[in-house]
Amino acid sequence: MQGRIAFQGELGAYSHQACAQARPGMTVVPCTTFEDVVEQTRSGEVDLGMLAVENSTYGRVADVHSLLPKAGLHIVDEAFVRVHVNLLGVPGAKVADITEAHGHVVILPQCAGFLKAHGMKGRVSSDNARAAREVAQAGDKTRAALASELAASIYGLDVLARHIEDHKNNTTRFLVMSREADHSRRAPRMMTTFTFRVRNIPAALYKALGGFATNGVNMTKLESYMVGGSFTATEFYADIEGHPEDRNVALALEELRYFTDSISILGVYPSDRARA
Repeated sequence: MQGRIAFQGELGAYSHQACAQARPGMTVVPCTTFEDVVEQTRSGEVDLGMLAVENSTYGRVADVHSLLPKAGLHIVDEAFVRVHVNLLGVPGAKVADITEAHGHVVILPQCAGFLKAHGMKGRVSSDNARAAREVAQAGDKTRAALASELAASIYGLDVLARHIEDHKNNTTRFLVMSREADHSRRAPRMMTTFTFRVRNIPAALYKALGGFATNGVNMTKLESYMVGGSFTATEFYADIEGHPEDRNVALALEELRYFTDSISILGVYPSDRARA
């Protein structure tokens, strides 16, 4: 596939790895923030945007979850990326030389056991790939970056230790965003993502979700947000298995509409094979 895809971070970031895995034929465009990814995609500067939404060790990426409902974009795919954390140092450095390991605030807890065992202090960087670039530029054998092997190859660093994450199933889920929705695609396993706001009546959320249970629809995620800084207005973000045209999903959404003020479908897309 030709075209351009934006991601948050610098070249060599795990989001870059996600782009290479999910859209290998596209040109990658690094962005400073998640908001920049959304704006570049919305404006047409790029064709697609890649957003990290949750990690199996760290949890949800809060900035993205709050950004999605108002992004004005559509989810067209999901990608699960196995996150291998590597200790990268300047050529000639050894693990015993390292006193500081630099990485994003999300990555540091994912390898806390390794850092403690080797007496290394974790230092926060705005991006793992940036940490790799800065370690390469500094040329200091006592500093290392926590990043991908892709970053090591880009910035000329040695991989001093591979796969140092504490949890061996460490995985990040990404969403591929587009200006155009495509609800016509079909795959053996589909996902539907939507937001909704419940009516201000007793047990509204319980009643709203009842249709998914009675119709056998599996809800894999439910997140809540305050709306406009109010403690009384709450919006929910949900992922379910299935397509809106599936009879059981259609019945569940119909029941949901009865108890809500608004529903917005953010995406209908194939389930990533890694989800199973």
